[in-house]
Amino acid sequence: MTHVVPFKKPPVAKKHRGNTLCRRGFHKWVVVDKPFDTRQGCLVTCYRCERCGVEKTEGR
Repeated sequence: MTHVVPFKKPPVAKKHRGNTLCRRGFHKWVVVDKPFDTRQGCLVTCYRCERCGVEKTEGR
């Protein structure tokens, strides 16, 4: 028996799955680390989106 290889392109919905949420501002933030900022004198929380990899920081 031979192996049949599918030559179809993946559907657009499957290709961009989850990425359209990030484009519209609905990121899935996960805490990466909490370094201490010496200039502000407080902890800074670093977040990374699981889907697209964008990073943001928040300080208090």
